Amino acid sequence: MAENARYSDQELKEFKEIILKKIENVEEDLMYLQDQLTDINESSLDSRRADWVDDSSLNADKDRLSNMFNRQRQFHQNLKGALLRIENKTYGVCSVTGKLIDKRRLKAVPHTTKSVEAKNMS
Repeated sequence: MAENARYSDQELKEFKEIILKKIENVEEDLMYLQDQLTDINESSLDSRRADWVDDSSLNADKDRLSNMFNRQRQFHQNLKGALLRIENKTYGVCSVTGKLIDKRRLKAVPHTTKSVEAKNMS
């Protein structure tokens, strides 16, 4: 493919719709996880929960939720980056090979910046 190959405006619009829906879902997940973390923090302050087994369980839950929250936040940032690439009309161009990333890959992993070929190189 030519170096200046890119997806059409109509195709970019379709990808944008997919990404916006994913962002909406991720934002809902982030709010839910934030609420869960807030609940755990409030529970850990509750003096009735002084048992070390309960504290250990709360800490494990907090760590698990924090990890999930951080992964979702990173995914959200990656999706926002994909939107920026759509606006710049560079979306779907592999950052390694400069070729267009297959549409099926972009639909499955809309925030990707690498083609399967490039991903397999690393």
